[in-house]
Amino acid sequence: MAIGIIATLKVQHDKVGEFEEAFKQLMAVVRNNEPGNNFYELHRSRDEADTYVVMEQYVDQAALDLHGKSDEFKSVSARLGGCLAGAPEITFYDAV
Repeated sequence: MAIGIIATLKVQHDKVGEFEEAFKQLMAVVRNNEPGNNFYELHRSRDEADTYVVMEQYVDQAALDLHGKSDEFKSVSARLGGCLAGAPEITFYDAV
């Protein structure tokens, strides 16, 4: 069963450009290294310019368990941490 994730991220106002550039690299890492990932896309809120949502889907729990394990993923995602204004809010969903 496919697993969906919605991650809401608040970004520091002065770090928006840096965040978006690093996240584009992160999306490429996921697409190229995680065959069990169906999609991994970043969206910016129309109402709050510093709020982003990551929409993700994995083919199954095994694919989700592999998500983010590569050294390349860890390297790129470490750059994102300094851009955030707080901890991400993450919600998991099961496909119907």
